[in-house]
Amino acid sequence: MKLLKPLLGEGWDLEPAGGATGEAYIAHDGERKLFLKRNSSPFLAVLSAEGIVPKLLWTKRLENGDVITAQQWVYGRELSAHEMTRVDVAKLLSKIHSSSELLDMFKRIGNEPLTPASIVEDLQNQILQGGLSHPMLQEAVTYLSSMREKVAPPEMVVCHCDINHNNWIISEKEHLYLIDWDGATVADPALDLGLLLYEYLPKSQWGVWLKSYGVILDDQLEVRMHWYVISHALSALLFHLQQGETEEIERWNKELRKLLTTNRLFLKNNVFPGE
Repeated sequence: MKLLKPLLGEGWDLEPAGGATGEAYIAHDGERKLFLKRNSSPFLAVLSAEGIVPKLLWTKRLENGDVITAQQWVYGRELSAHEMTRVDVAKLLSKIHSSSELLDMFKRIGNEPLTPASIVEDLQNQILQGGLSHPMLQEAVTYLSSMREKVAPPEMVVCHCDINHNNWIISEKEHLYLIDWDGATVADPALDLGLLLYEYLPKSQWGVWLKSYGVILDDQLEVRMHWYVISHALSALLFHLQQGETEEIERWNKELRKLLTTNRLFLKNNVFPGE
């Protein structure tokens, strides 16, 4: 924090903002507040310009090469889990997925798209390198591998990849933001959609929510979303197996088993166009 204080001038106090990386800070000067972050997303300026994140005020480089960004402090709150059904959540996610500016920025910085094939390869490598053994691993990987051609995305967009309700901020003036873009990548929009819908909405509400987002729920989209949710659950199970966390292992094992059972029933009654 000592390196940051000269950037702010006299009168400013700093405190950690929390978070997993420990790279974010809150700056205070009386009633004035700023949100500072070290080495934040390189496309923060585009996100700010489109109103997706709080306004970017300045960017400065430290002597050690680190880049510090300062954003306008938003007085508001995080969304609760039940508020993820809101129409403005669907519309903001649609805006993000439709942004050609964001996609161009990702391409310029050399971001490698996250494809079904690369996801399967990464999961297989984790299992192999970790020497992991669990009854659900092979069944899940076999399914994901067998379906990777059929879930090839019709389009690639910028996905946030962590649409947890804690990352959605509503200001006092009712402006909605989606923050914490460190894990974003180019992928199938079904990745974000699946994780959000499975976590927060009953299936009976999916169609209405997706209509606000701007698409129609069909079998292809449903299978793609389900595929990404299974890959996410397998990734979580692998992580907790590596950590030896028994309760979390059991929780994700049950979740993965439920997803694979649901998937078998769905595929039994549905075929893909062209089959």
